[in-house]
Amino acid sequence: MTIALYPGSFDPVTKGHIDIAERAASLFEEVIVAVYDAPPKDLLFTTKERVELVRKSLSHLPNVRVEPYTGLTVDFAEKVKAKVLVRGLRIFSDFEREFEMALMNKQLAPCLELVCFMTSQDYQFVSSSLLKEVCRLGGHIEDFVPEDVARALRKKLCH
Repeated sequence: MTIALYPGSFDPVTKGHIDIAERAASLFEEVIVAVYDAPPKDLLFTTKERVELVRKSLSHLPNVRVEPYTGLTVDFAEKVKAKVLVRGLRIFSDFEREFEMALMNKQLAPCLELVCFMTSQDYQFVSSSLLKEVCRLGGHIEDFVPEDVARALRKKLCH
């Protein structure tokens, strides 16, 4: 069985993230969506909140599970016996960053393969940070995140 690991901060999870998870789930027997506990950025949602929002958003996929993790992604991949890292690419700068990380990960875990999905055209411009800004300024976000996520964003940002 091929286990794929889809890591990220998911702060919050977007329809672009969901699209990548759905496509990965169609190719691999099991996909573990790994919510990084301590990314080097300011987070709006706690790890527990992010895990719960991702779980709700992906509950329709029986071969996907959501787990929090800390430390190196390659170490977590080894722990869960993943053979593949899944990443989504939106724009050219994503490629540069992912390429750099892939080279490092290959040094750290030579048996771990990287599979990149090109983001669907509908979501190429969507990022979690941009969504938070649009929400904070009262803009329409419902086309880019699940309903539960939109509610959670509005609750956090529009007291």
